[in-house]
Amino acid sequence: MLQAICRALGKRILDFCAASGRLTLLFIATLRRLKDADMKEVVRQMALLGADSLPIVLMTIMCTGMVFSVQTAKEFVRLGAASTVGGIVAIAMARELVPVLVGVVVAGRIGAAIAAELGTMKVTEQIDALRVMAANPISFLVVPRFLAVVLMMPVLVIFANFIGNIGGWIVAHYYAGIGTFTYENSIRTLAEFYDVFGGMLKSCFFGAIIAIVGCYKGLNAPNGAEGVGLATTASVVLSIILIFIFNYFLSIVIYV
Repeated sequence: MLQAICRALGKRILDFCAASGRLTLLFIATLRRLKDADMKEVVRQMALLGADSLPIVLMTIMCTGMVFSVQTAKEFVRLGAASTVGGIVAIAMARELVPVLVGVVVAGRIGAAIAAELGTMKVTEQIDALRVMAANPISFLVVPRFLAVVLMMPVLVIFANFIGNIGGWIVAHYYAGIGTFTYENSIRTLAEFYDVFGGMLKSCFFGAIIAIVGCYKGLNAPNGAEGVGLATTASVVLSIILIFIFNYFLSIVIYV
């Protein structure tokens, strides 16, 4: 019994190390082939993967800003710190909430789409056909998606920060009675450009994670429709886990 448990655990560890190695090699190969990127395809992918994600990102972040303001505004007013609400909301949104939630939303929408698309291509042997035609799948498929997600994530974060603070202001003004000037002045006093820049920098890393994980799972999807579904689910789950893990270390490096 103990031997079987140890064997199963050892297999899991070896499989994890092997998958981590393959994922790292794909990332390195993608970086090496960035110079071969087809910019027309990159722009097309930016429109498909980034611009089309804007509505759901804005809706999610606006609701988050409103909820965060609900939880803080009344208490801060009761404690006589109403003049700090806007700044607190802006800093929390810019540093943590916006980049992480945008990453989660994009992982669920874009990471899944990338894994499903490449998984379908792999199952239907389209990727093998590319190799037969001497076209490198990494240059043709992975690099454009990688660049598109990495470049669009900071753009989504900028729009999300703006709409998130509007949501926070709506609640602070109409629910807690905090004046518009007080809210805006608090943001100007407490928040700094570096807070927003740090969140944008985080989002670039998150975009790289989403793109590489989605491409890796798609290119290694098991055969059959079920395999594509499993690869899609695994892509979303792994991307979100890595986003939360990397967010901790990035927060320490950037802000501490």
